[in-house]
Amino acid sequence: MNVTETKRKVEINDLYKLSTAYDAQLSPDGKSAVYVVRKINEETAQYVSNLYVVDLETKEERQWTFGEHLHQTPTFSPDGAMLAFVSNRTKTNQIYLLPVNGGEAKQLTFFHKGASNPIWSPDGNMLLCSAGVKSGETIHTKEEQNEKKELQPLVVDRLIYKADGRGFIKDTYSQIALIHIDSGESVQLTQGDHSYAASCWSPDGTAVVYSANLSDDPDAVFTSDLYVYNIDSKETVNLTTGQGSFGRASWSPDGSYLAFLGSQEENQTVTTTKIWLYDFSAQKMHCITQEWDVDVEDVGVGDLHSWRRNPGLIWTADSEGFYFLMSDQGNVGVYHGTVEGELTPVLFENLHVYDLSVHSNGQQAVVGISTPTLPGELYTLNLTSGDREQITHLHDTFLDDVVLAGAESFTIKASDGWDLQCWLMKPAGYEEGEKYPLILEIHGGPHMMYGNTFVHEFQTLTASGYGVLYINPRGSKGYGQVFADAVRGDYGGKDYQDLMDAVDYVIREYDFVDEMRLGVTGGSYGGFMTNWIVGQTDRFKAAVTQRSISNWISFYGVSDIGYFFTEREIKSDLYDNIEALWKHSPLRLADKVNTPLLILHGELDYRCPIEQGEQLFNALKRKGKETRFIRFPEATHDLSRSGDPKLRLDRLTYIRDWFHQYV
Repeated sequence: MNVTETKRKVEINDLYKLSTAYDAQLSPDGKSAVYVVRKINEETAQYVSNLYVVDLETKEERQWTFGEHLHQTPTFSPDGAMLAFVSNRTKTNQIYLLPVNGGEAKQLTFFHKGASNPIWSPDGNMLLCSAGVKSGETIHTKEEQNEKKELQPLVVDRLIYKADGRGFIKDTYSQIALIHIDSGESVQLTQGDHSYAASCWSPDGTAVVYSANLSDDPDAVFTSDLYVYNIDSKETVNLTTGQGSFGRASWSPDGSYLAFLGSQEENQTVTTTKIWLYDFSAQKMHCITQEWDVDVEDVGVGDLHSWRRNPGLIWTADSEGFYFLMSDQGNVGVYHGTVEGELTPVLFENLHVYDLSVHSNGQQAVVGISTPTLPGELYTLNLTSGDREQITHLHDTFLDDVVLAGAESFTIKASDGWDLQCWLMKPAGYEEGEKYPLILEIHGGPHMMYGNTFVHEFQTLTASGYGVLYINPRGSKGYGQVFADAVRGDYGGKDYQDLMDAVDYVIREYDFVDEMRLGVTGGSYGGFMTNWIVGQTDRFKAAVTQRSISNWISFYGVSDIGYFFTEREIKSDLYDNIEALWKHSPLRLADKVNTPLLILHGELDYRCPIEQGEQLFNALKRKGKETRFIRFPEATHDLSRSGDPKLRLDRLTYIRDWFHQYV
């Protein structure tokens, strides 16, 4: 009997069996690594994350934190004796210290709006952190303990006053605080009605680097500068002087350079992220990847690794180079760069490296790796030989139990000759000579990238008997600046044709695809495109649009990014060319829709507000079209990746059942 015949198919509830190991940090002596494991408690249907440590020699693993809370962002002190981490065990996120050799965790911060992003000083005596501070208050302001919370009007003076996942900002800004470890004394380093993000310390511990948009009109100017703040003199120097948007800075150990990520926003929303160096002796900055047409960041799309952080640029002790993540052609891998601009691949295969920690010796690293058939595990990586060894085994039982669909990657020619990368997954239980329905999946962004990573949603569809086609149409990142920029001003144009070209190709080249049983779905931009597709063609038997855009005119005024995203992406606004906004709006095509359309939307989605789904539903119903509207309570734009676990399962069930009914 074939081994796969003894395995079961993936189920929607298997989401409970999928964990994420991430935020790995090598100890200063390189002998161990701490990391976070986030999972869902099936009994409570709530997320839980705890810290684990693994001895890299013996592979012995120990759990360091316990309970039903979220423990995250672990950071070793320079001597390796203490671990700082963030926990919500007191309801708000606060920073705690844990002795590595044993003992209870001690709460270090008590800010009433919480603390995050701990960064150790070089001598281990202080920590930088971020803290939410309301305008006119400080980190030391105590929360008012009113027995009854009175309703208060929200006074709005700015265009940007809400954010998806955060709600109404209410004049609260991210400030930087300095914590003295021994005394617990805290000092607020930044003030005012601006938000600041701490990046790093100078090697001698006398200064810190942070990024901020300190323009007079941050609603209109979107640059972000890097500043060096001297701890003693309190003097600040702007290193980048309004030249673009920069962050994730890292100071070389010898103090000569500051390496950072960013761009001069030549292509606004779409400009590829590059590596920059500031030379302190010459007092000049320059881009060392100017001619390298790739994104120096992880732009991969999935539904399992949304907790990951950008590791930035990780220097080696000799200050001659650094390691970083890079996205290209559907893959995310590890590269090494030097101050002279030499760029060398270290780990770049058909996979998704979603996590990276490098020891200062430049010889060893810990990476998180996922593929279409691997949910994600941590590995040690020899940076010289490329050898790697698995150190977590979160999914061994799951992988032994289920049969997963692989993803075949191929490249086709679009109608106008552009290269398009696609992936095709066969349905579970596939038999040669049989015909199967096909679902076209469309990613959001649109400036993101499908790739060689695990997607639970895709596996549930293949387990339900569908083939799955996914593609990176023009507008996607990972294929260079021109490709990513091509969608701007052309939403629903050649990007739509790219998707149809891919569908035509697989129907022509793969005998198992039943061209009479096609479905389509996608979220955000993918939801926009799903709406657009069913207004253009009747070739799909069913469609599911998720957290979508249907009307660019109203989106302009209701989304948390509406006005500037619309102006940059559609290249029009409400005044100069409102006709263009309507031209690109799927709502305009509602009377042409003959495909049964399921509309999924979160009630608290501020990115693509739920009124976008409401308008489309009302228009379709008024025209007598086959449609249904599912509203997810308290769900933000990120429902499919980090939303309420039960609602995530409900969402997948609705998608599957809709396709079962009509495809």
